[in-house]
Amino acid sequence: MTTYVDSSALLKRYIDEPDSAAAEQLLLSDPVLVTSWITVVEVRRNLARLVEPSEIAAVRTHFLRDLDQFALVAVDEVVCQAAAEIGEHLGVRTLDALHLACAQRLLIPGLSFITFDLRLAQAARAIGFTVLGA
Repeated sequence: MTTYVDSSALLKRYIDEPDSAAAEQLLLSDPVLVTSWITVVEVRRNLARLVEPSEIAAVRTHFLRDLDQFALVAVDEVVCQAAAEIGEHLGVRTLDALHLACAQRLLIPGLSFITFDLRLAQAARAIGFTVLGA
């Protein structure tokens, strides 16, 4: 099985918030995890905002070590064109459209999509992904 993980789900591994335990369980349930390169930007930005300055280096190192276990989808012209279509048809936010396009790019029937963002979950279901989390 392969599971696409969006930033909201992965961030819960490093920040204790509602659904962190559920996110961790989902992340551990599949040995083949995929995300987008935009997740690097989103997670690091949020870590910088949410983690105490004295802890940020250790948390960042933990995140980057975990990221080595993921397959990463590049945000290229094909992904951007697909994201534009998704954005036009579903009215999702730009980064959400990019996540959805990256997941689509994998061409995996029945792909699981982990998110804790309700709007993104609705859009992922509309595209035909099996949504876990939200």
